[in-house]
Amino acid sequence: MTDSQPGPDFQKVPLLPVIAQDLESGDVLMLAYMNREAYEETLRTGRVCYFSRSRNKLWRKGEESGNVQELEEVYLDCDSDTLLVKVRQIGDAACHKGYRSCFFRAVRPSSGSIEVVGERVFDPAQVYGSQK
Repeated sequence: MTDSQPGPDFQKVPLLPVIAQDLESGDVLMLAYMNREAYEETLRTGRVCYFSRSRNKLWRKGEESGNVQELEEVYLDCDSDTLLVKVRQIGDAACHKGYRSCFFRAVRPSSGSIEVVGERVFDPAQVYGSQK
C-alpha cells in the first residue's frame, strides 16, 4: 500500500523535528531539526544531516566529533511534519555532551529530581575544545 502524500510537509513548517533512533538497540539518541535541504542531503548521501537552529546552518552530524549517523530508515508521522530516522550510530556517542544518547537524564516523577542515568563515553572538551 502506498500513500499519496509526497513526503515531509516543509510548506507547513520549514524546520521539522527529527527523532534519531538507533536501528539495532531501539534507543532514542537525539531530537534535532531538518529543513528541506538537510532532508534532501540526508537521502542523497546516506549520512544524516540536520539544520542547526543555534548556528543557522546545515549540521552534518559528526563533522567535528567523527560520531556520524548512517541513515537506514525514514518514517513520517501522520501529519508529515515530524520525522523518525533509524540510524547506525558510528562512534561512541550521539550527544555533544559525551553521552551515547542526548536523553541521559531522568526526571523522577514522584520528586521532580533529576538523575544522570547515562554513562559519559567521551570528554567534550577533548573533542570540541571549550566551546560546547
